[in-house]
Amino acid sequence: MLDDNLKTQLKAYLERVLHPVELVASLDDRPASAEMRELLEEIAQLSDKVSARFDGTDARKPSFQISRAGSDMGVRFAAIPMGHEFTSLVLALLQAGGHPPKVEADVIDQIRSLDGDLVFETYMSLTCHNCPDVVQALNLMAVLNPRVRHVAVDGGLFQAEVEERQIMAVPAVYLNGKPFGSGRMELAEILAKVDTGAAARDAAKLNQKEAFDVLIIGGGPAGAAAAVYAARKGIRTGVVAERFGGQTLDTMGIENYIAIPETNGPKFTAALEAHVRSYDVDIMNGQRVASLTAETEPGGLATVKLANGGELKSRAVILATGARWRNVNVPGEQEYKNKGVAYCPHCDGPLFKGKKVAVIGGGNSGVEAAIDLAGLVDHVTLIEFADQLKADAVLVAKLKSLPNVTIHTNAQTTEVTGDGQKVNGLRYKDRATGTEHLVELAGVFVQIGLVPNTEWLKGTLELSRHGEIVIDDKCATSLPGVYAAGDVTTVPYKQIITAAGEGSKAALSAFDHLIRSPVKAAAPQAEPALA
Repeated sequence: MLDDNLKTQLKAYLERVLHPVELVASLDDRPASAEMRELLEEIAQLSDKVSARFDGTDARKPSFQISRAGSDMGVRFAAIPMGHEFTSLVLALLQAGGHPPKVEADVIDQIRSLDGDLVFETYMSLTCHNCPDVVQALNLMAVLNPRVRHVAVDGGLFQAEVEERQIMAVPAVYLNGKPFGSGRMELAEILAKVDTGAAARDAAKLNQKEAFDVLIIGGGPAGAAAAVYAARKGIRTGVVAERFGGQTLDTMGIENYIAIPETNGPKFTAALEAHVRSYDVDIMNGQRVASLTAETEPGGLATVKLANGGELKSRAVILATGARWRNVNVPGEQEYKNKGVAYCPHCDGPLFKGKKVAVIGGGNSGVEAAIDLAGLVDHVTLIEFADQLKADAVLVAKLKSLPNVTIHTNAQTTEVTGDGQKVNGLRYKDRATGTEHLVELAGVFVQIGLVPNTEWLKGTLELSRHGEIVIDDKCATSLPGVYAAGDVTTVPYKQIITAAGEGSKAALSAFDHLIRSPVKAAAPQAEPALA
């Protein structure tokens, strides 16, 4: 199962294991069980602190549990965790063996104090780059708290469960047998959902923070670049983000960032965060911003209110909230979201193996998605509203060479159809003739561009008719002391490298604003009353 390179790497990691770890497998006669046995035997041979048994009695077969010897930790894989999940396997082995996780002490305390029995099931695919974050977060919770159990289930290995639960997008998480969440979730978000007092505690901590010189809202490439440039000026810098990394977390391949010939979104995001953390930057992740109020007089402070009730203040603000996938806005799209309507072909494509799917969108992302899916599914139908595909010529040529792809241009999607539980078709209209067509299929992948995340800013500052923040050549908005950068702005060409450049420019502009602005005096303290 493991090549020599992986064995060498894993052996080095397992040297960090402090306590004996036991792997207990529950197997059947399927070929996957033989593969799992081979994998676990190879792992056990790499460390004298790891042992493997094959007498497990779990109902899901094949599966295996990872536990510290003498305990019953609730970490289980109903999967052969290779591909993107190999890191999840390595971390589970290390953490079960006592290697300290890279998590703040207060988060560890929060996990250990969780009350009640929490049984999580995560349905994932080995090609999903969003799934490992969820799997690793829940595994860590199961290692630290004996009342938390977690099993990561490979949807391709347990198709009957996937079909019974109508799972058509991963990761899909169940808690105590009921749907808990879908899509990428970080540890802080999961804890916020199961720990009802977390929001109030977070708000109280945020309210106690001193005012920042520069507060950046958003943690994508624009926000990260702004943070680095601001921190290097020696000023008090903070980043508040709903999820650090933004859209790059959902990007599989990155091959056009200068000096980095090839990487992937999660790896690029990790590098962004590591770079920011190498400076004195206060990162407040997992926080959703609700409103912004800026004082107009020189030296005034802007107030940022968060969804949990907390407030942050800053002398200057940089908005870098990015964008999200655009919806088609046709009947059936929202009804069947995650039930056949998907937005990430890399994550959800394997769930449609051998089935018929459609891709809406003929730009680079749409054509790349169709090419990717064509290697997995039975047939791909690509729907493009314009009279020709807008993707790069090399991509279009590749797409047209594939035998299981049908292309419809000048076609308007009018409806996603379903049987009440999942997608079963797509209707489109030929814009030249007006004729309507129905394509029978199991999945629809939407790839039609981006929408700026500015709904919370309406009425606060100037937005374009597309909802983008209007900025000048120095990234200044219509509010004094408030700057913006990246995909959320009117700057053309929504690219990672463009966003990073704009983020650095916004930080330099904010610093220039600060050095030219008076510092507002703090309100005088009330005199103590005389006895």
